Amino acid sequence: QVQLVESGGGLVQPGGSLRLSCAASGFTFSSYAMSWYRQAPEKEREFVASVDSIGSSTTYADSVKGRFTISRDNAKNTLYLQMNSLKPDDTAVYYCRTTTWRVHWGQGTQVTVSS
Repeated sequence: QVQLVESGGGLVQPGGSLRLSCAASGFTFSSYAMSWYRQAPEKEREFVASVDSIGSSTTYADSVKGRFTISRDNAKNTLYLQMNSLKPDDTAVYYCRTTTWRVHWGQGTQVTVSS
């Protein structure tokens, strides 16, 4: 079965950096686009970034453009999100997602940006 396992979250000060990872299994990772979403307390889950199946095309939400970078390593079946210049508004649970025959979500990893 499809499994997506996020890691790398934590507490960071404003202006700091984190790199999230999403380890994928149970499907042909290199055949599918992947995305990151996030959900802050009492807010709707929102799109953060996406990457095509071979890593050649990326899309970002305006709120993270220029600060976050999505990438993937198809040899390791892993998706990444490099987050720089973090702000308190980036505090959220971050999820990776893919769509095969249906939408699949990971369990999420908490990112807290606070001094």
